[in-house]
Amino acid sequence: MDLRTSYLGLELRTPLVPSSSPLCESLDNLRAMEEAGAGAVVLHSLFEEQIEIDALSITHYLGTGTESYAESLSYLPEPREFRFGPQEYLEHLWRAKQALGIPVIASLNGRTGGGWSGFARQLQQAGADAVELNIYDVPADPGVTGAQVEERYLQIVRTVRKSVSIPVAIKVSPFFSATANMAHRLVEAGADGLVLFNRFYQPDVDLNELEIRPRVLLSTPQTMRLPMRWIAILHGRIQASLAATGGVHTHEDVLKMLMVGADVTMLCSALLRHGIRHLQAVKTDLERWMQEHEFDSVSLMKGNLSQKSCARPEEFERANYTKAITGYHLKL
Repeated sequence: MDLRTSYLGLELRTPLVPSSSPLCESLDNLRAMEEAGAGAVVLHSLFEEQIEIDALSITHYLGTGTESYAESLSYLPEPREFRFGPQEYLEHLWRAKQALGIPVIASLNGRTGGGWSGFARQLQQAGADAVELNIYDVPADPGVTGAQVEERYLQIVRTVRKSVSIPVAIKVSPFFSATANMAHRLVEAGADGLVLFNRFYQPDVDLNELEIRPRVLLSTPQTMRLPMRWIAILHGRIQASLAATGGVHTHEDVLKMLMVGADVTMLCSALLRHGIRHLQAVKTDLERWMQEHEFDSVSLMKGNLSQKSCARPEEFERANYTKAITGYHLKL
């Protein structure tokens, strides 16, 4: 079975890509991912806050004036809580490139248009095959418009595109009012690929301590419905690679994403839950399914169930919606 695919202009031996997670902080884990069949790896994220603290030495200023609102002291992690600083990250990236024979994609996580995005040049110099921009921003200010939020995304992509020659992917939010249009504009701004979608983790309330607690819930296969829909819509309509992330747990999930037009499928929660060996099981099951259904290569199935040939995808979506609602029968 030919599992090769192309992503961000890079030739990958399989469409299985472990996405950014704590697992990627270990060189041994990265080697295990390659041995299990990964086509590429995305390193854990380097955060905007880490870069700014390191470059500007703002630790002191983060605490200045907070006496009037003590809770603000706990908004950001202490510098020592970040396991990798910028220089450690560059060293880890360099070592990963020396140890692996598959593409290594660096990850930058931020929300503003500040100098952190210029760090991408150093990632390229350290050997990154590509950089993934993970823009995590929850616009809570009622005075900020949707247009301003969109422009912030676009400006970050433009800034990074100007500073590097390697491919640039952007992990996209699903909450734009016109997702297809925004995808097109991000590509025009310089994105070589879109990673659909960024998961916005929801906090929880601790009723014993009466505090807001950050809480990470691993994804389930139901999560993949949202990216699957938009990959099906965008395939063939924008000139960029498409990566599916969120809810990909089994070979069937991989197949569905490929069928609607994904170039690669990214796994995170499945590996955190079942271990890196799970990647090998997914690859084996994928090859078995392809053989049973007489698909000799990934390229033959990619995009077969996309909406590329649908003249008006919005009407197709509306029709599916009404069919689903009217076709549901309540079981009493």
